[in-house]
Amino acid sequence: MSAPNSPSSSSNSYLEQGASMLSTVGAYMRLPAIASTYGIKDFEELVIPTNDGEKLSAFYIRGPRGGNNSNVTILMFHGNAGNIGHRLPIARMLINFIGCNVFMLEYRGYGLSTGEPDESGLFLDAQTALDYLRSRAETSNHKLIVYGQSLGGAVSIKLVAKNQKDGDIAGLILENTFLSMRKLIPSVIPPAKYLTLLCHQVWPSESLIPSITSVPILFLSGLQDEIVPPRHMRQLYELSAAPTKIWKPLPAGDHNSSVLEEGYFEAISDFLGNVTGVTSKEEKQRL
Repeated sequence: MSAPNSPSSSSNSYLEQGASMLSTVGAYMRLPAIASTYGIKDFEELVIPTNDGEKLSAFYIRGPRGGNNSNVTILMFHGNAGNIGHRLPIARMLINFIGCNVFMLEYRGYGLSTGEPDESGLFLDAQTALDYLRSRAETSNHKLIVYGQSLGGAVSIKLVAKNQKDGDIAGLILENTFLSMRKLIPSVIPPAKYLTLLCHQVWPSESLIPSITSVPILFLSGLQDEIVPPRHMRQLYELSAAPTKIWKPLPAGDHNSSVLEEGYFEAISDFLGNVTGVTSKEEKQRL
């Protein structure tokens, strides 16, 4: 049985309301994101400008100061449904149980960010976030972990593929993401399979992930995913040429509730320990 404060035993209580929101919100729903609602105290609400004139809403959330992972920042990219406000319960779990910092970016057209979302724009947003962390005094020397869920996984793969040579990205975490938009469409809308060549949003993760050769990758796959067929994640894992790649199946996890599955946050904690050389407080208690 897990200790009372371990991720596996506490995730339900912390994330239950977040999971319900994640499964019901619309793609571009504009709701205020209030970190303090979830008991998060040490955070900054930011507005970050892009080179093409958009203004992106973001949170920088600090983990425990002076902790084992205080020099690790997770750059978090959310999925298509909802905005960063709906992922705050996940950020709370990351800071409380792993002790790292979390930077949450809201893509253009989502939440309080300006603009309209498209593939080129979302990639520019991701690059803007990474550049911000690299230039910010507090995080310029941090080890960065890029973490993407669903659509955010495609954003993350492209970002890491383009930036891995700089050496500051210590790891990549992917949850329930897809091979490409064109290969996803027939699964979501079967009659549209004949129109995939007309899809202008490509997100070619299957062709990009083999190029990531210097950043370790953790694959978190909900085997009951009803939106992205789990075979997409498995094929991405098999295509990966990362120096270290870890496959973590979540047998009962569906597309939006995989974060509630036992072992989810332990897998992230173990992965961070492997790629940063630092063991979290909770992990030490389990050893």
